[in-house]
Amino acid sequence: MVSLNPRLSVTHNGHNTWKLHISHVQLNDSGSYMCQVNTDPMKSLSGYLDVVVPPDILNHPEQNLEEGISNEGGTIVLICSATGVPEPTVQWRREGGKDIILRTETERSKCGVMVKSVEGEKLILTNVHRTDMGGYLCIASNGVPPSVSKRFDVHINCKYKQQKLQAKSNATTDFCDYGQPMKVQTQ
Repeated sequence: MVSLNPRLSVTHNGHNTWKLHISHVQLNDSGSYMCQVNTDPMKSLSGYLDVVVPPDILNHPEQNLEEGISNEGGTIVLICSATGVPEPTVQWRREGGKDIILRTETERSKCGVMVKSVEGEKLILTNVHRTDMGGYLCIASNGVPPSVSKRFDVHINCKYKQQKLQAKSNATTDFCDYGQPMKVQTQ
């Protein structure tokens, strides 16, 4: 064997089979390997090693928090990049199987195109609405197990309308609203 690499070794079964062993396989071990028998005539057999690496999600310095915050009507950009061999694909999904709502920049309603997933490193939510709040999952996969995911929280600062309420004595009223705490004033 011609190699100065201590991670490479060869075993022989005593008959006619020789095996190359590579310990602690690394990405740079990819390539062609040749077994040569110095007989007359010389015989050789070549093989190719393709090293695969499972996906790993990278941390972005410009988005070190796993959250997006915006006022209603604003834009949130979530970034999720992954490495691996082969190169992973990144897919966005909403937690709980909810639809992702994609709106245009001019669309001011809570409606838009509803999709189950979006492919790509960036998820851009425009004209966000209180219904967009919640968990979003970035899932990276490349066919090499395991796939990995990262959770992002989306928070929307909601506008509220001041309303007058009439309460009778011993009355109880329950309020439920999305977003920021609601102010209740009594007179």
